[in-house]
Amino acid sequence: MKLRSKLLSILLAAAAAGFAGTSCAQDAAAAAVQVDHGDVAWMLTSTMLVILMVIPGLALFYGGLARSKNMLSVLMQVFVIFSLITVLWALYGYSLAFGGEGTFIGSLDKIFLNGVTIDTLSGSLPEYVFVAFQSTFAAITCALIIGAFAERIKFSSVLLFSVLWFTFSYLPMAHMVWSAGGLLFEDGALDFAGGTVVHINAGVAGLVGAYLVGKRIGFGREALTPHSLTLTMVGASLLWVGWFGFNAGSALGATSGAALAFINTILATGAATLSWIAGEALFKSKPSMLGAASGAVAGLVAVTPAAGFVGPMGSIVLGLIAGLVCLWGVSGLKRMLRVDDAFDVFGVHGVGGIVGAILTGVLAAPAFGGTGAADFSIASQVWIQAKSVLLTIVWSGVVSFVSYKIVDVLIGLRVPEDEEREGLDITAHGETAYQN
Repeated sequence: MKLRSKLLSILLAAAAAGFAGTSCAQDAAAAAVQVDHGDVAWMLTSTMLVILMVIPGLALFYGGLARSKNMLSVLMQVFVIFSLITVLWALYGYSLAFGGEGTFIGSLDKIFLNGVTIDTLSGSLPEYVFVAFQSTFAAITCALIIGAFAERIKFSSVLLFSVLWFTFSYLPMAHMVWSAGGLLFEDGALDFAGGTVVHINAGVAGLVGAYLVGKRIGFGREALTPHSLTLTMVGASLLWVGWFGFNAGSALGATSGAALAFINTILATGAATLSWIAGEALFKSKPSMLGAASGAVAGLVAVTPAAGFVGPMGSIVLGLIAGLVCLWGVSGLKRMLRVDDAFDVFGVHGVGGIVGAILTGVLAAPAFGGTGAADFSIASQVWIQAKSVLLTIVWSGVVSFVSYKIVDVLIGLRVPEDEEREGLDITAHGETAYQN
């Protein structure tokens, strides 16, 4: 009886240990996929900051640069593009950008957000948070383009072009750069928050559009001056504030990487502002408010691909270079190209994105305070960065050209001359920004 009792005790102990082991394994598995509430709070905040960048930030920045008779048309285009693209993102954009592991594009596995529920996760985040955050990137990229052909394009044409370009340029680029299996992702291209995907992509699309839509009436013969640099300054300030969500939010959590991107967003922007106005003072005799605002945006653009990879001193160097190069981009280069890029989309976003993407390959090196590995090769990484820049230019250029041509055939690109002279606020929307 004693032996049987002892054997029963051993079996019960073993069973208890087994149950305890199973329970511990289950607890460990649950802990591994537990939502980090700090990350969630930061990413929801970052998402709202990026929305602030677009509406009202970008809208006011561009609106102030327009003439008063076109102010509302610019606000309307930015506002409605944001609304349109966020809906398309949920319908099919998220799936094609981040679903599957194709080389050039994702899959339709998550079309209409199929399989995305309140319980599904993306890292330490509810997947809905990641979907929302990335939707704002897609929306601002499409909205950036309109600054190149502002004041002379049909509203319906802007919307149709945005649908085509979002589908065939933005989504493939986002997948290739940021999604596992994507061509540039697998190649090792560094793009922390969108130097290629957002800025070069949009800058090239704007340049192509400026050529195909044509120059504004009076361009080169009369002053087409901004109607409110005050609003442009307010818009630039909102862009700077919102860009903390754009860059630091791209760490996808409340981490030390977010802190690095945050301080770099301050320093690069400040440095670019200073170098731009210094260049103006040297070559144009007077520093301008428009120059300061433009320099700030140039710094924000240039640091976007580098924000989580370079050190603070590297971000200052990057900003100083970007300010001067983008100043040349909106003056010397623009004259060489003979294009009416109304609000300098290519000169700031295209050129700034190229500068940032290439220099990320240099300044990410540990020798310059970057976060690269000990065996980081500047030459190899710069070559990878250059390939990503070239692919983005070609991809966006071809898709943009075809998309504009499709729109032109179907509904036409440009408003009639009499409507352009009267202003798009009245002719397209039946409203005016200001009462006489």
